[in-house]
Amino acid sequence: MHLTMEHLSKQFKNKAAVRDVQADLTEGVYGFLGANGAGKTTLLQMICGIVEPTSGEVRIDGEPTLRMGARFRDMLGYLPQEFGYTPGFTAREFLLYIASIKGLPSRYAKRRAAELLELVNLGQDADQKIRTFSGGMKRRLGIAQALLNDPKLLVLDEPTAGLDPRERASFRKMITGLSRDKIIILSTHIVSDIAYISDQILIMKKGSLLMQGTAPELLADVVGEVWTCRVPNAEWVSFETAHCVANSHALRDFVEARVIAPTCPAEGAEQAEPTLEDLYLKYFSDEKTEGRKSYAEV
Repeated sequence: MHLTMEHLSKQFKNKAAVRDVQADLTEGVYGFLGANGAGKTTLLQMICGIVEPTSGEVRIDGEPTLRMGARFRDMLGYLPQEFGYTPGFTAREFLLYIASIKGLPSRYAKRRAAELLELVNLGQDADQKIRTFSGGMKRRLGIAQALLNDPKLLVLDEPTAGLDPRERASFRKMITGLSRDKIIILSTHIVSDIAYISDQILIMKKGSLLMQGTAPELLADVVGEVWTCRVPNAEWVSFETAHCVANSHALRDFVEARVIAPTCPAEGAEQAEPTLEDLYLKYFSDEKTEGRKSYAEV
């Protein structure tokens, strides 16, 4: 299967949420990375046909998805960022309810629901009311409903929100196992969620696609710009203000810091091996306060 985004744009009144995005996806895992407000959710909603583009279109094997109707819905699995549940349902009842909405045969739905509850580690809780579930359990149930129809296109918006480290590791393992014959799109601002499982990473900033490639390809952009150094305590405040600091550890007389900078940031600084988090900070460190002021994810 081949999914094409052709000049996708979306304008909401005076705000351009997505700007002229072009990309081609085939089977594999694609991590969409960006700060809150980057336009990831709007782009995913256009891919799923929930939001109509202001301009451009999405195609599957050359055919516009908005013209495919039920054929496209049959191949799509979607977990939105905010997913509604019926708290009085049990997990099993909820999946059977969603299966009926999707038009799945009853016998298949019962078997598939049981399989998926085991897959997301909710088998022992299948007959518990959703109102008793933790946030992480609800998120895992949301992942299960997205898989009910064995979709060829699986779109997951912030799928690991609320999951603990063990649950996130289990999720990554599951996605790896599912990716052989599907296009899987994961949207997140958590770098570690996609660092190990994505075949391709797409970085968005302020509605535009900044770059796309494998992790090694993208990291080439920050090679030679990551440093470790020691800064005397008396100089730390001014140093931190002047530089993009990825990590810091205060010791007795100085602060150990990991810094992203195009040139050597301090005497004695040494270059370090870059990570995707370093790349992310290089492009999004200027949005640390911007996001808090006005940029809610759209």
